[in-house]
Amino acid sequence: MSQGYSEAVETARGYYNSEDADNFYFHVWGGEDIHIGLYEDANEPIATASARTVERIADRIATPLSQPDARVIDLGAGYGGAARHLSKRFGCQVLALNLSEAENQRDRAMNQAAGLDHLIEVVDANFEEIPAPDSSFEVAWSQDAILHSGHRDQVMKEIDRVLKPGGELIFTDPMQADDCPEGVLQPIFDRIHLTSLGSFAFYRAQAKQLGWQEVEIIDLTENLIRHYARVADTLREQRDALKGKVSEAYIERMLAGLGHWVEGGRNGYLSWGIMHFRKPA
Repeated sequence: MSQGYSEAVETARGYYNSEDADNFYFHVWGGEDIHIGLYEDANEPIATASARTVERIADRIATPLSQPDARVIDLGAGYGGAARHLSKRFGCQVLALNLSEAENQRDRAMNQAAGLDHLIEVVDANFEEIPAPDSSFEVAWSQDAILHSGHRDQVMKEIDRVLKPGGELIFTDPMQADDCPEGVLQPIFDRIHLTSLGSFAFYRAQAKQLGWQEVEIIDLTENLIRHYARVADTLREQRDALKGKVSEAYIERMLAGLGHWVEGGRNGYLSWGIMHFRKPA
């Protein structure tokens, strides 16, 4: 399955397939979603804030999703919370593409339990080589996943290929600030085994190169800081309950890593938000 994966994608696949990571994300992040939440209160449950992100993004893409027989590709679908929300709300078909077989197994089981498996197809694959024909989807959707590619320009080209003319891409991604000084994010890069992150400027430039229209970009960086701080607090609260599920070594590394994200955000070195582009008709 991993043959042909780039080094960065293979690293992410191995990480998310590990028992420690699977149990951490499933139990600490709420079991439906594993992306950054939109917080109305700093002490809000992670699952509530994460579900709000899905709802807010879906509101912004409701028109193409409401078309009869609309097809969506979710790039880096995690446990499939977004795909279930979209298929239930709009009746659309979703291809949930994700590289972690462990997450995909949970995703398929939850889709079946929700009676949505006829609308959602979960595929073990990565977004640098999307297993779909040209012009297959009205909407491409992704939440906090494209950062794991070492070839983000290739990911954008692949999205362009599989979107129908006039199709739309809407996504979020943890990014470095446009004016981020060199070297300050090294602790984060070391943890996620990357040499860079995207940025608003990078994705704008990629979209321009592909001839896409910028629909809107909403800077929501304060939620990145809140989210990683909230995850760290929740992890400390649940530490005893996680014994036997998540190793102490993993928890210590995770707390250190979350601290780097919070510090980077507070120092103005990171950014996060909703990006929405449209392919020419």
